[in-house]
Amino acid sequence: MNAIAKELNAIVSQANPHVFDMLSDMGKALFFPKGILSQSAEAKARAHKINATIGIAKQGGHVLNLPAVTRYISGIEPDEYLPYAPSFGLPGLREQWKKDLYEKNPSLAGKEISLPVVTSGITHGVSVVSDMWVNQGDVIVLPDMMWGNYNMTFTVRNQAKIVHYKAFDDALTQFNIDDFESVITAEAARNDKIITILNFPHNPSGYSLSRQEADRVAEILLTIAQSGTHVVAVCDDAYFGLFFEEETSKESLFAKLAGKHERLAAIKLDGATKEDYVWGFRVGFITYGMTAADPAMMNHLNQSLEKKTAGCIRGNISNASHLGQTILLKAMADPEYHPQKQEKFNLLQQRAARIKTVLKDPAYRSGFDVYPFNSGYFMCIRLKDVDAEQLRLHLLDKYGVGLIAIGDRNIRVAFSCLEETDVKPLFDIVMQGISDLRAV
Repeated sequence: MNAIAKELNAIVSQANPHVFDMLSDMGKALFFPKGILSQSAEAKARAHKINATIGIAKQGGHVLNLPAVTRYISGIEPDEYLPYAPSFGLPGLREQWKKDLYEKNPSLAGKEISLPVVTSGITHGVSVVSDMWVNQGDVIVLPDMMWGNYNMTFTVRNQAKIVHYKAFDDALTQFNIDDFESVITAEAARNDKIITILNFPHNPSGYSLSRQEADRVAEILLTIAQSGTHVVAVCDDAYFGLFFEEETSKESLFAKLAGKHERLAAIKLDGATKEDYVWGFRVGFITYGMTAADPAMMNHLNQSLEKKTAGCIRGNISNASHLGQTILLKAMADPEYHPQKQEKFNLLQQRAARIKTVLKDPAYRSGFDVYPFNSGYFMCIRLKDVDAEQLRLHLLDKYGVGLIAIGDRNIRVAFSCLEETDVKPLFDIVMQGISDLRAV
């Protein structure tokens, strides 16, 4: 094992041996290399005459560039986006995102969390988490309705075992917190380490926990940690902030879990992708909320995990988009940033409300049931008696309507891309399609 990895492992183990035990074999082996990177950093600070260390091309003291490229980007100098970004991410953006985490999640007040590390979108963040915390055979507890890419990331890449709980009760009225507790408690009794992904607002259902549900989920995980099982709780907050109803919890579960117990590793995945409507920027973040036996070791623990994370990124994609990070940091300082976000939030909230109004019509009840939804981009329906894939293809071929089939009976609707005027026609067409299939 590399000497730097051994050094980082010693710090993590001293600060919290349980966190060290929860790291995957790869996570323990990861480190951020010194070598060329550290020598270049030293040269940047001290080579006042000539610096021949940087692996980019320069001319006249500025980054070499093609006007055919840079003419399409105005208001930002090429030096601010063409060079490589640090593997950790731009320092200013990391600091600003951390500051905003405390503002968005008041329950974090007084808790020490890591400086976020920038990933190439949240999908990349999930992959980094898988590499750092998942070993072959590790159990990951997930709802039966889940984002399909978790299979690719956790089972195909790292050979984890996914165990499901029922996301909703049979009547489709609420999150099935009893089944969540039953399944994860049973798995905790059989395993030394349990991993769970807490994805709210939820993809595909568009459901977020109420305040009471969020408190109970946090209590369940804390109880498991207190009982002696290691818990890796990953908060996939891809759609964070898009909470449309009053009773919905407006904070990440990360805020309720961070720093709660030495056997509880809280990890937050979020980003600008949906929060700031910049899907193609590919700017996400990984933030850690651990605890240390000695509070004086917290900073060392966080920095060691940040270095391992940056090492994982360095050995994979090197760094996330410099241009995306630069634009985002500038946008977050713009006085119009928050008012504009509120305007777009209101738009999505109105679309969700329109769907709820339309689906109150009893005419739809013979065709499908509606899963609870109160947030995010999506909502789902459960078909009564026709196959979801057959209906999807029929709607596409006959009516030119595209929806997503999930399993045998579920259909996902992305209301984020629907105009309000399209809502009723869409569900009328769905009902017509169901009637067509029943008549065959």
